Amino acid sequence: MNRLTRLTTAQALVRFLSRQFTERDGTRQRLIGATWGIFGHGNVAGIGQALVEYAEEMPFHQGRNEQAMVHAAVGYARQRGRLATHAVTTSIGPGATNLVTGAALATVNRLPVLLLPGDTFAARPADPVLQQLEVAYAGDVSVNDCLRPVSKYFDRVTRPEALIPAALGAMRVLTDPAETGAVTLALPQDVQAEAYDWPDEFFAERTWTVRRPAPDPRELSTAAALVREARRPLVVAGGGVHHSAAEDALRDFADATGIPVAATQAGKGSLRHDHPADVGGIGHTGTATADGLARTADLVIGVGTRYSDFTTASGTLFEAAGVRFLNLNIAPFDGHKMAADTLIADARAGLEALTEALHGHRVEPAYAVEYADGKERWERRVDAAFRADEPDVRPTQAQVVGLLDELVTDDDVIINAAGSLPGDLHKLWRARSPRQYHVEYGYSCMGYEIPAAIGVALAAPERPVWALVGDGTYLMNPTEIVTAVQENLPIKVVILQNHGYASIGGLSESVGGERFGTAYRFRAPDGTYTGGPLPVDLAANAASLGMRVLRAGTVGELREALREARGADRPTCVYVETETADTVSGPPPAQAWWDVPVAETATRMSAVKAREEYDRHVAARRRHL
Repeated sequence: MNRLTRLTTAQALVRFLSRQFTERDGTRQRLIGATWGIFGHGNVAGIGQALVEYAEEMPFHQGRNEQAMVHAAVGYARQRGRLATHAVTTSIGPGATNLVTGAALATVNRLPVLLLPGDTFAARPADPVLQQLEVAYAGDVSVNDCLRPVSKYFDRVTRPEALIPAALGAMRVLTDPAETGAVTLALPQDVQAEAYDWPDEFFAERTWTVRRPAPDPRELSTAAALVREARRPLVVAGGGVHHSAAEDALRDFADATGIPVAATQAGKGSLRHDHPADVGGIGHTGTATADGLARTADLVIGVGTRYSDFTTASGTLFEAAGVRFLNLNIAPFDGHKMAADTLIADARAGLEALTEALHGHRVEPAYAVEYADGKERWERRVDAAFRADEPDVRPTQAQVVGLLDELVTDDDVIINAAGSLPGDLHKLWRARSPRQYHVEYGYSCMGYEIPAAIGVALAAPERPVWALVGDGTYLMNPTEIVTAVQENLPIKVVILQNHGYASIGGLSESVGGERFGTAYRFRAPDGTYTGGPLPVDLAANAASLGMRVLRAGTVGELREALREARGADRPTCVYVETETADTVSGPPPAQAWWDVPVAETATRMSAVKAREEYDRHVAARRRHL
């Protein structure tokens, strides 16, 4: 007969979570490293009390914004290679709906995070309760149902005993290497506090093996034949390379075959920047070298990529007649994109098998010389963008990136997500180690950087962590600075102030929008926005939240401020004014197109000309069938 332990549902869940582990390649670690929470009615008496009850077993972090707590958990999960993550608990109502953006980000990027939103009463003793959404056609719908489309797994635990299959299902998805993302267990507040006799087996330590599926022999044979036949093959390395820790396998493949490797935003750093086969970022924000090779490639070998529109230049990049695709991906959904031949397998296992199957096959020497020359030419352009020889002038954004590039080592982690910086970083940043380049560009979520830096710092406390934040992003979500101060996490926040939405301003201009609504200006009585920048002091704001702030007005001051921040043992902000929203940041322009539809009819000449340019690019798009 099973031994039983009487606990509330919330107590049982917290105790269960504290005893879940992952294992891959012989390394075992805890799956749920900690729980983030903001308490209100709906979770304070349930999960809140349970976290007090089991404080020694489940670490707790206090957040300021529910969306930011998810970002922190995602940053932690990405840094830990998806083998560990955090849980996030909220109240009902706005606490729960604030999770939606973070959940979408996690699922889009295939990064595991466990969401535990409070929910309305299952027994409905009072209906409606505070913050309850009433749905006239369905009594069992709450705001938590907003999380269904952005979750990889969703369950509402309406009875204590239902927690057992729900919790096990949640763990299965969190540890699935192909189908992971946000996992939501909606917890009615009365059920959280209800007691139940739990079988002790539920609380036994459980290890979830993160598998490495090997490729099918027939697919492997076909893949090897395709590579042997190709004269201009190109690898596109995506985030799956990092997720499966396949960086060494990719390096060995490139060394053995001489095939050049271009990287998506998620895949950058798969090879060190100075590896001979690394040709930089690919797509709209890519390098001229990588995009030139993509246009003439006869075989594109996608490894762990989902082929977003930035990677494919909205279907215009891979333009060679007869180009074929070979996709090595653990997820069949992504493997079959681009009408590819598939190699459905773990990225590391697949690369190792393919390298062995090729038996020393290499590309023609002339092709290797071609891309080596292209790589050298691009490096000279990077050097020119980074050059900062005048110490007494205000830096450009590219020079900010270059000064940071001078300073960091393999240990540093650079975090960014939105604005013009992702493009600059993808083109210019010289990634030195697999976990250094942390740009969230699947959802490109403004406000991700600071909380993600907290998550990374918790996952890798020995590494200097930099959050690169534009003024628009900073204004979206600065609140977790308080959390960094409270936890004494020495993250380094670099605020680049250019007084507007620089990236969207440039895009607006290119599509006939004339930068409308993208600069920060005073509103005149006639409704127009004119005059100089608003008197907003983001440095003072960061200081008011508890950060040490270093102001840098020149290249020389910035160089010293970055050096001082890197050595700081407390949360430190470097504030620098760069170019205004009406100027460019300095790096080479886009090397490939991106589809943003332009008004088909307009009276303003800017939009008319933009449409003519748009139609020219659209004509070059092709579907790979």
